[in-house]
Amino acid sequence: MDQYYLYILSVHIIFVVSWMAGLFYIVRLFIYHTEANDRPEMEKNILQQEFIKIEKKLWTIITTPAMILAVLAGIAMISIRPGLLLTSWLPVKLGFVFLLLIYHFRCQQIMKQLRSGIFKLTSFKLRLWNELATVLLVAIVFTVVLKSAVDWFYGLIGLIIFSVVIMTAVKLYKNYRQKNNQ
Repeated sequence: MDQYYLYILSVHIIFVVSWMAGLFYIVRLFIYHTEANDRPEMEKNILQQEFIKIEKKLWTIITTPAMILAVLAGIAMISIRPGLLLTSWLPVKLGFVFLLLIYHFRCQQIMKQLRSGIFKLTSFKLRLWNELATVLLVAIVFTVVLKSAVDWFYGLIGLIIFSVVIMTAVKLYKNYRQKNNQ
């Protein structure tokens, strides 16, 4: 039974990595897609059509299948080791995973809006949005690795500090870009 668990754990990790790569890249594409609005009309149209095509392929071929397989592997691990449900850390991890699933489906909505020519978020807001996936990833990994409430407390403080550092870095990068574009 343990050998099956380790195989499924390996599959789970592989598809989590693939899912996260897809989430990171899709939002980066959203940023470029949005910034294409600042290009001359002909270039803008060509770029936006290309972004629509790339986003759709990334989403349907990599990101969503990886999400489904990561979740299915997670369910399989719990079914092999149901005692995991009695641990104190798994519900916390599953809460973060639930937030990541919401993030995933919100990205899907953003992609559909962009495909329809609706640009509700600026490239700066999309950069901030992109960092939310990083924060969730860090929270999930630390929860799984540390597994204790004391470590969660320090982990939460670290996560808050990490989030502030990331948001500050995004803001500094925005200021840097604006300064160099002038």
